[in-house]
Amino acid sequence: MTLLSSPGQAAPSEHTPAVLALSRQCREVAMAAARAVQAPLTEVFRSRMDVDTKVDFHDIVTIHDKATEERLIAFILREMPDSAILGEEGGATGSGRVQWYVDPIDGTANFARGLAFWCISIGAVVDGDIVAGAILDPVSGAMFSADLTGAWLGDAPLRSRAAAHEREAVLITGYPVARDLRLDGRADALENFAQLTETFSTLRRPGSAALSIAHVAAGWADAAAGFGVNPWDVTAAILILKQAGGSYHPLTLGKVAAGSRDYLCPGYVALGEGADYPTFTRIAQGISDQRDAARARL
Repeated sequence: MTLLSSPGQAAPSEHTPAVLALSRQCREVAMAAARAVQAPLTEVFRSRMDVDTKVDFHDIVTIHDKATEERLIAFILREMPDSAILGEEGGATGSGRVQWYVDPIDGTANFARGLAFWCISIGAVVDGDIVAGAILDPVSGAMFSADLTGAWLGDAPLRSRAAAHEREAVLITGYPVARDLRLDGRADALENFAQLTETFSTLRRPGSAALSIAHVAAGWADAAAGFGVNPWDVTAAILILKQAGGSYHPLTLGKVAAGSRDYLCPGYVALGEGADYPTFTRIAQGISDQRDAARARL
């Protein structure tokens, strides 16, 4: 089996000057918006805070998620009024050519509990294509960004690199969570996890899809996978990874049609440049195929 393909980014020369200019503008706005909310979040990080649940106790939200999203939306609409924004907490706001996907705190459970692996993620889409993205790690200050001309960590060009073989590689994945145990069956899900644990040099479960993919783009991890993500989790990260030379492979997981835009797919495999991980890709594709088949039987 092979993973669903995800088209690579077109070279800058394939875009019109107007599109490239819009892409650069979106990147600048995304970075500035993320920086504008950095200080308020770091000030309350590791303080006592109230936590609410959304779907269940595995899916939490804080007052800071909602307040931060409101600030981000106001900032973006002020800078680029021709925008529609889809946020994790508040849904859709505005209308315009540029569609923004905003996650004010990706990794809320970490943020709420004082674990320093969470981020602000802002991605911009025009005519269905991702044109810019920014991911800010507020604790370390690392800013990952991309537009149609490249990817950067701060001001330095960003280039992905990965160990050639699984036995030498670091994999980031939250699989399986409780939802995966229900969907795939406890025995199958735990067997998948066992194979990944035995195959890779190191497996980590840090808890933020956007920041995990950004780490692959930076070469700090070799691969990442998720099996329950939303567009605001991955839109910015997809472009950053691709522009850094890595590859992103969407998984439909029985929830969207084959051929859907990669940022609309609920699952993914992210690989650093040079990665060839057959066990990993076989397991990930098998999970997606099984869920596609289960959905078809309904």
